Amino acid sequence: MEATAHARFQRYGPRKVRQVLDQIRGKSVEKAEELLPAISRSACVLVGKALKSATANLQHRLGKGVDPGTMYVKAAWVGQGPMGHMRRVMPAPMGRAMTFKRKVCHLTMVVSDERG
Repeated sequence: MEATAHARFQRYGPRKVRQVLDQIRGKSVEKAEELLPAISRSACVLVGKALKSATANLQHRLGKGVDPGTMYVKAAWVGQGPMGHMRRVMPAPMGRAMTFKRKVCHLTMVVSDERG
């Protein structure tokens, strides 16, 4: 059985989150939770929260306490979110103001109780 967790409109760049997801994809939940604090990226906080949420969703769907060692990160991906509403201003030469857009991402994590 599978369970999914979504983290949408998160204030991280998708490329940096993808680098963390590549490290834990396909591993057991227990191994992934051990590995996350060792990765030196701020996106590990976001990935850890999504992983715990997906694990709790799976335990709720199965209706019993399941050992995290028997659950696996089946799939995890991140996509670019909308940047239109996060416009910011940065000073530029000759008193101008240059606009730039903050990056936002959508994270989806799928946890399964069978390896695959």
